Amino acid sequence: MHFVEFGSGTPILMIHGLCVDHRLLLGLDQVLAARGTWRRIYLDLPGMGASVAGRGIRGSDAVAEAVVDFVHEKLGSQRFAVLGNSFGGMLARHLVAEFGDQVVGLGLLCPVAVTEKSRRTLPPRSILRTDPQLLASLDPNDAADYAELAVIQSPANWERFRDFALPGLRSFDRRAVGRIAGNYPLAAEPEDRASSFGGPVLLIAGRQDHVVGFEDQLALAGRYGNCTVAVLEEAGHNAHLDQPGQTGALLDAWLADMEGILPPGTAGAR
Repeated sequence: MHFVEFGSGTPILMIHGLCVDHRLLLGLDQVLAARGTWRRIYLDLPGMGASVAGRGIRGSDAVAEAVVDFVHEKLGSQRFAVLGNSFGGMLARHLVAEFGDQVVGLGLLCPVAVTEKSRRTLPPRSILRTDPQLLASLDPNDAADYAELAVIQSPANWERFRDFALPGLRSFDRRAVGRIAGNYPLAAEPEDRASSFGGPVLLIAGRQDHVVGFEDQLALAGRYGNCTVAVLEEAGHNAHLDQPGQTGALLDAWLADMEGILPPGTAGAR
């Protein structure tokens, strides 16, 4: 799989959602880089970004195993943290089930908690602030994609969407993603496979997230003992784009919690 990485220290694996690529999470890098102790690894999942999906990628289980293989090959026995967004949140939970205490901490950003869409508890689609002039100035396809997820429409919010979300939306392999979406649930729920995970967990949800729904995420948080939960107001499925300041503050505290449990000298060693 294609990836980009920055910095040195304890690895933190950043896993995006479906139909986008690693760039969706790059806006978080300034928060991670500021601490100076983390080696940030941003993946392109198979069929997205610059990662090709082979014939064996026919569902979420195959994607999850590809990520597991990547960790074995790239990180070996090193301890690492993982942050997953949306579909990537489901994969991040799978890594915790697979690697156990090798995972220092788990970050979940608007994660998939219920795979079957008809069973999700979702708030109604809500746009709290519209900007018709902005939408009219955009390419119609770009405007439609932006309006589908934007809770607060504004030039600044559009620029974040344009820079971080739109590139992946315009480049993914539709056939490969269709195969993944057609076999979307994992064979087993990650929390059913793993013993209790004691590392710091951060779950960030958006109050207006009509894609995966914050209520299901609250139920998921109950499966983890050491979990900080934040439901951000005026935030949808791209909560980190809608509320970058609040997201950054929560991430910084999560990083500090993980650094507190790492042995002295390991956070800065590659």
